Amino acid sequence: MSEHEPVSSKKSRRGLDKNIGAREARKVRVRSQSDRTLWHGLGTAGVVGWSVTVPTVAGALLGLWIDRRWPGDLSWTLALLLGGVALGCINAWYWISQESRMIEKDETREEADQ
Repeated sequence: MSEHEPVSSKKSRRGLDKNIGAREARKVRVRSQSDRTLWHGLGTAGVVGWSVTVPTVAGALLGLWIDRRWPGDLSWTLALLLGGVALGCINAWYWISQESRMIEKDETREEADQ
């Protein structure tokens, strides 16, 4: 940085340096944690995938059963399939938001420790 640089630019660079340093510290911390492995990531992806798949398939099967039991003009299979997808997406959003909250909590605790 030069001596003729505006004060606001120096402050913004200090903030940028601090932000980059914090991100690098998080990367090092996450890489050193044994519970955050590839298997953990795949497990999280599996939970999200199954949280969408199970309600979708259950809705389709229930719809097929209703359509065979009481035939009518309305396709319960399609309606419950779409309902299962919606429920599964809400469920996946819940799991992802839980993981996000846990990451934010760890970051807040780390910033407080510094």
